[in-house]
Amino acid sequence: MVDKIENGVVVTMTYRMIVDGQEIESASADDPLYYLHGSDNIVPGLEAALTGKKAGDKVNVTLQPDDAYGMPDDEEIQTLPMEDFDLPDDAKVGDEVEIEDADGDLFIAVIKAMDEKIITLDFNIPLAGKVVTFETEVLELREATEEEIEDGEPEEYAELFDFDEHDHDHDH
Repeated sequence: MVDKIENGVVVTMTYRMIVDGQEIESASADDPLYYLHGSDNIVPGLEAALTGKKAGDKVNVTLQPDDAYGMPDDEEIQTLPMEDFDLPDDAKVGDEVEIEDADGDLFIAVIKAMDEKIITLDFNIPLAGKVVTFETEVLELREATEEEIEDGEPEEYAELFDFDEHDHDHDH
């Protein structure tokens, strides 16, 4: 039986993520978050704050960008020919768009600038550079299976993020 959070433990928890005073994401007891501790399933600062905690513990932590989603990277901002993209007619600066690369992989980017010939896209995580507060409650702990450790994520996490059907909408 697992009694505290350490590497190799699947954690079931609730959380509220707050940025700039606004709740931007949450998971309730009815639809909790599952993660495998020590496998980078969650941001490093939150994982560190949860280490050693037990079921029933509440952890509230405010993280600087380096412990959360990092700082924006200028290399993630790209200016490309507009003809390479099939954007909606009403696309405008500030919109989030889904971009498919040559390999068929999907990425989310924010339109920073555009005209008839070129578009500038920011592929940074929108939370990069932000101070993030997490309000959490640990619900359950269990030992990870060998398969989960090999996969680097709990079974429930894989089901939640079925990438064939994932809609990228994180505003619940």
